[in-house]
Amino acid sequence: MALSGQTWLFSTVGYFLGSIPFGLILAKAFGGKDVRQHGSGNIGATNVSRVAGPLAGVLTLLLDGAKGAAAVWLAAHFTAHGAAAMMLAGLAALLGHCFPVWLGFKGGKGVATGLGVFAALCPQAAAAGVAVFVLAFVCWRYVSLASLAGTASMPLLMYFLWAPGHAPPLTVTLGTPAAAALIFYKHRANLQRLREGTEPKYPLGHSKGRDA
Repeated sequence: MALSGQTWLFSTVGYFLGSIPFGLILAKAFGGKDVRQHGSGNIGATNVSRVAGPLAGVLTLLLDGAKGAAAVWLAAHFTAHGAAAMMLAGLAALLGHCFPVWLGFKGGKGVATGLGVFAALCPQAAAAGVAVFVLAFVCWRYVSLASLAGTASMPLLMYFLWAPGHAPPLTVTLGTPAAAALIFYKHRANLQRLREGTEPKYPLGHSKGRDA
């Protein structure tokens, strides 16, 4: 499938949107610390919350999600909701978050940005994915496991909820598991600790353990 110039343009815009390291910026703004040097070293919301406080963590979560949604929204707005442009812009934003050029291609794990992408593509599927996350978290209290459960559910949720009774375009059908695979890849250390039984559960109080 040949990609149009517009699709390449919005994929490029999506990558640079996704690569904005909000976690790093907010941790420095709230606590004056480089979040990469503390806690798990991850620039995601959980570690930012641990290093710089809950407000910084919540803002990181929201802004990381917003940049994924913004990439899809821009592509939708300027391509008359072209599914290929939207999906590829979202994938590019996810790649930008996970491998930001500004940080030597060492970024976050993609859960919040991925959620923003899928919320813009199909709000119903994203909401169902969040429900899977909450259920898994309540049952096991592992942020990483809950994140991966929600991620793993997205290909089927997108397929069945994109437009009930109609399969999504091929780009979406293939792009969703590609996004999920990237998020699983970024969680490979968490998966190893889960197998070994050393992954810390999310604490009820303050903790200095690893995050998702």
